[in-house]
Amino acid sequence: MFELMFCSLLTILPDYLFRRYAQGKRFGKEITFYSVWYELRWGITGCLMLTISLITMIFYFHPATNSAALYFRTIPILPEGSGRVAEVDLGYSAAVKKGDVLFKLDSSKQEAAFETARRKVAEVDASMETAQSDVVKAEAQIQEARANHQQAKDELEVKTELQRRNPGIVPQRDIEKLQVLVDQRQAGIDAATAAKQSTTLRVSVLLPAEKASAEAALAQAQVDLDKTVVRAGVNGRVEQFLLRVGDVVNPLMRPAGILIPEGAGQRAVLAGFGQIEAQVMKEGMPAEAACISKPWVIIPMVVTTVQDYVATGQFRGGEQLIEAQNIAKPGTILVYLEPLYKGGLEGVTAGSSCIVNAYTSNHEEISAKDTSVGRKIALHVVDGVGLVHAMLLRIQALVLPIQTLVLGGH
Repeated sequence: MFELMFCSLLTILPDYLFRRYAQGKRFGKEITFYSVWYELRWGITGCLMLTISLITMIFYFHPATNSAALYFRTIPILPEGSGRVAEVDLGYSAAVKKGDVLFKLDSSKQEAAFETARRKVAEVDASMETAQSDVVKAEAQIQEARANHQQAKDELEVKTELQRRNPGIVPQRDIEKLQVLVDQRQAGIDAATAAKQSTTLRVSVLLPAEKASAEAALAQAQVDLDKTVVRAGVNGRVEQFLLRVGDVVNPLMRPAGILIPEGAGQRAVLAGFGQIEAQVMKEGMPAEAACISKPWVIIPMVVTTVQDYVATGQFRGGEQLIEAQNIAKPGTILVYLEPLYKGGLEGVTAGSSCIVNAYTSNHEEISAKDTSVGRKIALHVVDGVGLVHAMLLRIQALVLPIQTLVLGGH
């Protein structure tokens, strides 16, 4: 209506003034309700063409949509393992901080596994102390074997020297026995040394490896035990928490409740614009939003991301061919808008529906030196008609409560 009134001032009114004062025709005489079309045909035709062109230009260069909302991500509350609920620390709805306990599962099995792993670590520690004692014992055995070997060797050397000086004084059989004894004592030294090396390797390699495995099993048991306590991963609010003591929960079952992160839905507005605006929607475009949960307020926004894909065009590869006519209606271009100022979305309920206008800005191109005068004028007109859309948004924000509460059937 506003566009029609504006265009009539530039077409129908000048046509009427020309007929009235240049041709001398009077309203009610030559110009009547029956002859309006014939007398003002040029003005009426020009008004309709200008109105259609103006509306097309406004909605193309300054697109609007009612398909906008403050979408937010929710976190399902689920345990990592199956079990029976032993304790519930929350009601149906409650605010939580990161790390707060939500509920606990029966942990008797996990506690038994943890105790078994802990005792295994203690057993390995005891074995290591015993093995260290065995190392000391093996060292003593080596010293004893060396002393016996030295004694036998000294006795062999004495009798050999006597035999050399006075042949026949020492029986050859005794010398041979002493030589066998020396070899036997040397073998005892080698055996004690090998036993010490084996015990040392057990202390330095085998038992540490066994202890590491036992500690890893203990850590795994601790993890399994910790999984029986379900905690909040972020600050937020728990809603629709219906879990009760005795319930059996499973990660594949329905969630026990929903955790809504703090500040959810307060960062951006997601809006779907028509595909025809694909060439117009750009990052950095100024925009405005009016949300139902905060009426009579216009929120300055800026376009931060324009999705390059239309959701209705996606498909999953399968055994059937795509049939294009099965697409019921064309999809929209998803646009992310963030508030221009910090805290711009405060007071707007997360998930609220909004009306969004985006405005084309050609300021940089107009300011460029190589832009022709004609193009500058055209771009000024394009930017100027955005005021019409801004006025329409404010009118919509003004009548939104009336439309919702009165005309919406309440």
